[in-house]
Amino acid sequence: MLRDTRRDFLKQLSALGLTTALGGRAMDAFADEVLKVAVAYVSPIGDVGWTKQHDLARQAMEAAFPGKIKVVKVEGVSQAQDAERVFRDLANQGNKLVIGTSFSHMTPMMKVAQSMPKTTFELCSGIKTLKNMGAFEARYYEGTYLAGIVAGKMSKSNVLGFIGGFPVPDILGPANAFLLGARSVNPKASCKVIWLSSWYDPAKERDAANALISEGADVVMSMTDTPTTVQVGEEKGVWTVGYASDMSKYGPKKHLTSFVVDWSSEYINAARTVMDGTWKSSHRWDGLKTGVVKMSPYNPAIPKDVLAHVAQQEQAIIAGKLHPFAGPIRDQSGKERVAAGSTLPDDQLKGINWFVEGMQGNLPRS
Repeated sequence: MLRDTRRDFLKQLSALGLTTALGGRAMDAFADEVLKVAVAYVSPIGDVGWTKQHDLARQAMEAAFPGKIKVVKVEGVSQAQDAERVFRDLANQGNKLVIGTSFSHMTPMMKVAQSMPKTTFELCSGIKTLKNMGAFEARYYEGTYLAGIVAGKMSKSNVLGFIGGFPVPDILGPANAFLLGARSVNPKASCKVIWLSSWYDPAKERDAANALISEGADVVMSMTDTPTTVQVGEEKGVWTVGYASDMSKYGPKKHLTSFVVDWSSEYINAARTVMDGTWKSSHRWDGLKTGVVKMSPYNPAIPKDVLAHVAQQEQAIIAGKLHPFAGPIRDQSGKERVAAGSTLPDDQLKGINWFVEGMQGNLPRS
């Protein structure tokens, strides 16, 4: 189905190419009035999840500039070869702002951006920029640290579970912070990790969630694009933490909270600056302080003293008084990575490739 979606879209692009070729000055005049924007989603748009949050940001962008923006969107662009072709076609069809939504889009977008200097590119989850390509990301680890505090308090087995798509820095950091938050209130806590090698695979995610639960995890969090883990937790009577969207409706009894990502400000600011000619390449990394990361309502079963502590820690993070990666921190092998009195610098956090002590799982060798 995803291939059909891309094929149909590319056919539409070809048709638009004929129109553009015939358009001449008419198309130039249209471009002056309406900004053409394209968004490539890494997975299908669902009811919740990563891609849903990007689509909500797309809607917010259109609402912010009524009649001034025309947006085309492509779903299921997950393979690098597809991404490069789609980005190139989108730029060739006159889209002045092209937005990618996955770390896996970075290399193909860079290739296209270098050959399309008049097009502005923005990439979510990217760690590299070019003169005409910016990047934006969220400090997910701030949200997972808070969720970890709750998990550490609610766990009876002292075993947490984490399911991730791929072991890239923007998943590794939050996974580590989940355990760091738990250990801040429960030093006995550990966390088992399973990688799916996919951003969207509900069947594989279900198997992973069941596996973690069978191994003793009584709080499980996932960073994938489905609510599957929350659904499994509800079925099995195990606490869960959602990701990207509020997933409480999929686990009304056992969903503890979700760390929500709101990209609206990123999309709106990108469109505004491209339209007014002030856009400049940058790498933005925002979190709780700016509202890019938010916590969804907490489960009423969580004790009030736990909620009070979480609220206090959230305000400390916002105020800059607490950093989830404050030392001392040792890695999985026992090596000190962050000394006491220090915090892990942003540049190292953005490229993190190691597990903190207490994480149980494998990482590919570099």
